[in-house]
Amino acid sequence: MSKPKSNNAKTISVALMLCLVCSVLVSAAAVGLKPAQVENARLDRNKNILVAAGMYDAESDTASDVAERFKDFDVEIVDLNKGSYVDDAALKAAGIPDRNAYDASLATKNKALSEDLGNNDPAGIGRKPKYAKVYVKKDDAGKPEIVVLPIQGYGLWGTIYGFLTLESDMNTIKGISFYEHKETPGLGARIEEPDWRAKWSGIHSYDENGNVATGVTKAGTPKENWVDGISGATLTGRGVSNMIQFWLGEQGYKPYLDTLRKESGQTIDNAADTQASQSKPAAQPKTELAATLPVANGKEA
Repeated sequence: MSKPKSNNAKTISVALMLCLVCSVLVSAAAVGLKPAQVENARLDRNKNILVAAGMYDAESDTASDVAERFKDFDVEIVDLNKGSYVDDAALKAAGIPDRNAYDASLATKNKALSEDLGNNDPAGIGRKPKYAKVYVKKDDAGKPEIVVLPIQGYGLWGTIYGFLTLESDMNTIKGISFYEHKETPGLGARIEEPDWRAKWSGIHSYDENGNVATGVTKAGTPKENWVDGISGATLTGRGVSNMIQFWLGEQGYKPYLDTLRKESGQTIDNAADTQASQSKPAAQPKTELAATLPVANGKEA
């Protein structure tokens, strides 16, 4: 008895049908999981903001704690060149319909929302966003108590992303956090360890002339008001140092911080004197892992 002839058309049809079914299932899973992925990313970002602000304890805080504590912050968009807040009307005119959804990192890929730094790029970010999203916690009088500033810069193997928090004098560093990087485990990756991050607490950002006065030294070479680097991670430390100096400088947040300081009647001198008369802030909780302003307050869940 002869064997039946193979039916190539049938085989191809079955294969195509299986591919179609698998594609539908994968697409459905991706769509179904998208809200959870977005929520997890939002939670992780908010957690790292609280870490930099010294308001998060990995051993006891829950997702609900993060959400509740984050309500204390106003979300503001800052024009980095002018040092002033941007209201919703101006944001829409600039092509930013939603302040809460604005992502400065994505804005660097948009020529209309960023500018090429050319050779003047110490942080190695290529393009600087024209607008930055900052997080402000105010006191009972409505004045900034702490300000959390997103920062980014190139390390050894890739871009390091983090948050830097300044106290009410807009000079003293309260805390720092790093939430995304490609640094070497056990070496450069130690920048996210609580013990190293705690060294930034109480450091002054500027000297009496308003120049950036801090950074990261080479390991074992202490320098006043600078943070000792990590042994074996010199290039990572240099990247963090460049990042801090860039974002605290004229190209970064300095025009904005100068404005806030002016509004509160402070100067670099008296801000530093006031802080020097106070005790050094306590280290952050242990974590599991940085002209008159128009009113433009926003909240972000």
